[in-house]
Amino acid sequence: MAPETPGLHHVTAIAGDPQRNADFYVGTLGLRLVKQTVNHDDPGTYHLYFGDGEGTPGTNITFFPWTDEGRPGQFGAGQTQATAYRIPQGSVDYWRDRLESRDVAVDVEDRFGETVLQFEDPDGIGLELVAASEAQRASDSASGDTASDESNATPWTDGPVPAEHQLRGFHAVTLAVDSIESTAAVLTDVLGYDLEDETDGRRRYRSAAGGPGSIVDLVETDVGRGRMGVGTVHHVAFTVGDVEEQEAWREAFADHGLSPTEVIDRKYFRSIYVREPGGVLFEMATTGPGFAVDEDPAELGSELVLPDHLEDERERIEAQLPPFDDPTVDASG
Repeated sequence: MAPETPGLHHVTAIAGDPQRNADFYVGTLGLRLVKQTVNHDDPGTYHLYFGDGEGTPGTNITFFPWTDEGRPGQFGAGQTQATAYRIPQGSVDYWRDRLESRDVAVDVEDRFGETVLQFEDPDGIGLELVAASEAQRASDSASGDTASDESNATPWTDGPVPAEHQLRGFHAVTLAVDSIESTAAVLTDVLGYDLEDETDGRRRYRSAAGGPGSIVDLVETDVGRGRMGVGTVHHVAFTVGDVEEQEAWREAFADHGLSPTEVIDRKYFRSIYVREPGGVLFEMATTGPGFAVDEDPAELGSELVLPDHLEDERERIEAQLPPFDDPTVDASG
């Protein structure tokens, strides 16, 4: 039997222009660029990681920028509809004002007792900022569930957003599928998630292990299968402890009739991948060794780093990559 996952590790999407992408996630959302590297399977493409002050698992959204000439994606079944971050309840007005002052259109909705700010990044990727209501937090506390108040995020002291308002890691992902049941079966039978609530065609599942980033919402869509490209999410990664646990996950997925990959070394973590029946690509990623294996923690994301097997090709790779200015320089200003 596979061990429990505490929830989300990272989300990886496909962007267009890397500068525009980085300027938004750093300058507007206040995330730190914790790693500039390349797609190990396509070294001519950046792989940019944005997270908290240390790049803690459960806070990182990552991007393969395909530039504006890259094939545009098409949202549909088998894709992530929205990636949600947690914010304090007292930060709702701050974030609405901050986003709107930067010409980001924001919708506000109440969902499961939470205030949800909905918007898109410059490439059209769906994002949400979520704050639990006072009533929801009181209910959670009474039931012994403190997940809505927990945070494993480390503030970025040099960031453009005051520490008290910074994003506090992932809250949830919303997955759109043509039929909920087969994806729900993977969540419950393999990943150990429990059905927590249901409203307006949305089903909420939470990891039995609880904690930050432990929620997956499922919704159905009838627009057909999506097409991967700029403006879509490539995969959703869940957290595992180590490679030994990954082998248990590989067995669990196989027992469910799925075909997981072998363990792949991504330098900062090790991963297996599996596509669930609804079409969403899942990754199981270890918590370590982390981003400090090739950079000092104080210098994370400040320069392009390459995996060892590509270091001899640095000159050629750098010549292929588009110009890119580090948006973290003077970000606090």
